[in-house]
Amino acid sequence: MKAFLILEDGTVFQGMSIGSPRESISEIVFNTSMTGYLEVLTDPSYAGQAVAMTYPLIGNYGVTPDMESERPWAEGYIVRELSRMPSNFRSTGAIQDFLRQHDIPGIAGIDTRALTKILREKGTMNGMITTDEDYCLADILPRLKAYTTGNVVDKVTCARISVLKGKKKRVALLDLGAKQNIARSLQQRGCEVTIYPARTCAEEILSAKPDGIMLSNGPGDPKECQGIIQEIKKLYASDVPIFAICLGHQLMALANGADTHKMKYGHRGGNHPVKDLETGRVYISSQNHGYVVDAGSLDPVVAVPAFVNVNDGTNEGLTYTGKNIFTVQFHPEACPGPLDSGYLFDRFMGMMGGIQ
Repeated sequence: MKAFLILEDGTVFQGMSIGSPRESISEIVFNTSMTGYLEVLTDPSYAGQAVAMTYPLIGNYGVTPDMESERPWAEGYIVRELSRMPSNFRSTGAIQDFLRQHDIPGIAGIDTRALTKILREKGTMNGMITTDEDYCLADILPRLKAYTTGNVVDKVTCARISVLKGKKKRVALLDLGAKQNIARSLQQRGCEVTIYPARTCAEEILSAKPDGIMLSNGPGDPKECQGIIQEIKKLYASDVPIFAICLGHQLMALANGADTHKMKYGHRGGNHPVKDLETGRVYISSQNHGYVVDAGSLDPVVAVPAFVNVNDGTNEGLTYTGKNIFTVQFHPEACPGPLDSGYLFDRFMGMMGGIQ
């Protein structure tokens, strides 16, 4: 079955339908990872977005248990070539069947290199995946320009409180769209992790007397989360150690008077170099974000930059002055991906009085 990817600038790519035949409008982004396509599909940070994989062959090791949530969240999937014969002793099926099972539209056989160049030159834009060969461009383009992801945090957060048992430090994880490996990384270090829905009030979290608080990654524009930002202000005012990743990093900055803005095309992939400004050491990191904290809007009395992106100089982390709080834009829990920055979880353990 033919499929079409239509961008809001009027560009049309024709390929073959994979997954669900339904029509889907979303923000179109690209990811440069060579592996980890299942983790990409199941990362809640992709809610409201269709993902184009720049690596040309996808699906060669099939569908494995390596999921970051219970279900996929991407609104669409775009690949150059899809493997029809996956080979892996852990594989339970093919990626195209996985897409159909979860009603995710996809398109294969298009020039993903050309698509990526368009997004890099013109910036991230909205698009539609459709199997309708009689589509009307004049009708579709206004719909694409009007689309916004909205407040997708409420869509991806957990519905109720849950607990992962541990015998050491007790960590409260605010689920803004958390990848499962964040909780696993804490549990591997002996922590008992209590996972809270994104709209949980600060008083409820603090009343449980956690040894530390984790603010997770998540999707969308951080400025859409005004109610959550107000609760994070209260968490900041406490003396509980806090570690925040990605969206959590942005929300903590907004809660303390800094600003954020949308990037031209974001950082998504497993090969982004970040520099630790204290040691001068560079780490390779996994990233997935379309918004960034404006370093110039920071009050140095409140927080100072801790990491910077080596490629474009954008902020990648903050240390909060006089507080047991540090935040990073990248993903130290990356799996698959570089494990360079996994030590940050040990640093968090040290802040809570545990073993570093």
